[in-house]
Amino acid sequence: MRSDLTLPVVIGVAGGSGSGKTTVATEISRRVGGDRVVVLAEDRYYHDLSGVPTEERETHNFDHPSAIDAELLSEHLRSLKNGRPVDAPVYDFHHHVREATQEVIAPRAVIVVEGLFLFALPAVRTLVDIRLYVEADPDLRFIRRLQRDLHERGRSVESVIEQYLATVRPMHLEFVAPSRRCADVIIPEGGFNTVALDLIASRIEHLLSAVDSPPEAE
Repeated sequence: MRSDLTLPVVIGVAGGSGSGKTTVATEISRRVGGDRVVVLAEDRYYHDLSGVPTEERETHNFDHPSAIDAELLSEHLRSLKNGRPVDAPVYDFHHHVREATQEVIAPRAVIVVEGLFLFALPAVRTLVDIRLYVEADPDLRFIRRLQRDLHERGRSVESVIEQYLATVRPMHLEFVAPSRRCADVIIPEGGFNTVALDLIASRIEHLLSAVDSPPEAE
């Protein structure tokens, strides 16, 4: 990882669907301290499809980088880096629209952003100081995605399988997997890789302590 980092620092956690990105982001926050870390999910920034007919929303390719509002996400990252709070969108995954309400995200010394396309979107990638890529076996990733979509997003098994074969897998191979080469650190097994998480948390703590420590008197 870079040695010229300054605060606030943006840590990007990318990887395939179901790889464990959210777990890694949550673990970084837990280890470093929630009062010093804010976690921002790329999932918030899907384009609002309220103007698209319902039947077309169901066939929309949410697994292509263009599904993400990269302009708004990069704008919010810049604001957080400059110490300004942002009104982050709240996305309704059942109806594929942004809700009327927003959530205020306050800036912190460490900004963790997690999502599929962080390194595949140049406007976002350039704002990320430390790039982490989370890896997991494809079968495990699919099982995790299936469980999430069934329990959290009200999907059917058939629709999850159909989407996985039609867009999730091919888009992963075309966009997500190649973005791995942009990463500073590869994390196999995601949130279960305690060694990698310990090293990352230690690096962040070192950066925070260096900034918080007063200069030595001459």
